[in-house]
Amino acid sequence: MSKYPFGPTYEEMLFPDKAPEEIRQKAVKALKEDEMDPVNLFNITWKDENNDVRKIVLPKELTGVEANIVVMLGKNFPSGAHKVGPAYSMLMEASIDNVVEPGEHTILGPSTGNFGIGTAYISNLMGYKAIVPMPDNMSKERYERIQQYGGELDLTPGTESDVILTVYRTIELKKNPINYSLDQFELMSNYRFHRYVTGNSAIEAVSDVGNGRVACYAVCVGTAGTFAAGDEMKKAFPECKLVALEPYECPTLTKDARGQHRIEGIGDKLCSLIHNINTTDFVTLIHDDDAVKALKVMRDGKDILVAMGIDSEVAESYKDLFGVSGMANIIGAIKMAKYLKLGPEDNVVTIATDGFDRYHSVIEDLEERYLETEDFVLERWANDVLKNASEDNVHDFRTAAAKERLYEQKEQDWVRFGYTKEFLENMKDQSYWEEAYNTIPEWNEKIKSKRGQSK
Repeated sequence: MSKYPFGPTYEEMLFPDKAPEEIRQKAVKALKEDEMDPVNLFNITWKDENNDVRKIVLPKELTGVEANIVVMLGKNFPSGAHKVGPAYSMLMEASIDNVVEPGEHTILGPSTGNFGIGTAYISNLMGYKAIVPMPDNMSKERYERIQQYGGELDLTPGTESDVILTVYRTIELKKNPINYSLDQFELMSNYRFHRYVTGNSAIEAVSDVGNGRVACYAVCVGTAGTFAAGDEMKKAFPECKLVALEPYECPTLTKDARGQHRIEGIGDKLCSLIHNINTTDFVTLIHDDDAVKALKVMRDGKDILVAMGIDSEVAESYKDLFGVSGMANIIGAIKMAKYLKLGPEDNVVTIATDGFDRYHSVIEDLEERYLETEDFVLERWANDVLKNASEDNVHDFRTAAAKERLYEQKEQDWVRFGYTKEFLENMKDQSYWEEAYNTIPEWNEKIKSKRGQSK
């Protein structure tokens, strides 16, 4: 007889110390010693073994702004990125509701990378086969990690900007009833995880920084799952400005335009179904190559950072903490700190989705495209891209007219996937989002009462 999966509740992902003590200790040990031990499901949290949120506050010598840029670190999640959280939440909810069964269903994880990696990893730990539809021009490290976790690749033409093709491919695969898709652009479990777990972790992360409040939350959007954390920050701090970042080369939200770009995992050429337009205050554009240049500075520019006044050990620690989208997030946070004229007590929160481990090939490509990447070049990039980041390409979406354009765009994007105009109209009311969020206590109880039990 099969069993329900044994994994954490939403509450235990936010407060890992609330998990049974024996399980908590086994999980802490497994994260260091055995990545494929299923007890690692209890390491899906922003917190370390001491129950502190993993974060850094960037030195002002680097950011060039008075405000505190607080970066939450995702590289220590199981599988190496925070995307494993929504992957688990989606699969756990489906398992608890008896929608899927290990050995009977194959899990689909349409993605441009990190979510696909998370899907392959979570499926492995929970006893499912996984197929990851994704573009065929992503970094090789992503493909290798998915296959390392036992996932099967199903590649579609294009790059991160062609995720719509993976959505169409997923629709085809779903015609086979054994396939169940973790539709990260659509399932509210993605929204629930980030609003509750990421949002409340961010609130805790700033409790000992500046005035203890969040003045601004700025993150890149793909599915807009990570962006959902802002709804909880705005609930706690009504003055908090929520800023969606997207590639300058693919200004879909800003201008309803499309284009290719190098920031893997974002800029997916659509307005995600789970993107809460109601609470979106600004959309800011980031040049894709600026993010890659900034990553090169963090990876290989230790001497430059030290010369800027950053402690040597701190500069050394940056080498592995960030990926391309993380650097885009940091650039966006700096831009918004300047644009909003924030002071030394104000906090801007952003996210480092993953670490450097899946971007070696991206840096190799950068070095092939530029004739020189010596220290004098890195010094220029550190100043131009980070310390002196401009306030340009910040677009105000607080007006009714601006929001209406995004509502229309979401309708345009999702009616073709079978959603009705009536359903999409309901998403304009904040009560839709609150109702979806307020089911978390119910999920906590269902998971806790059923986990590990025979079906």
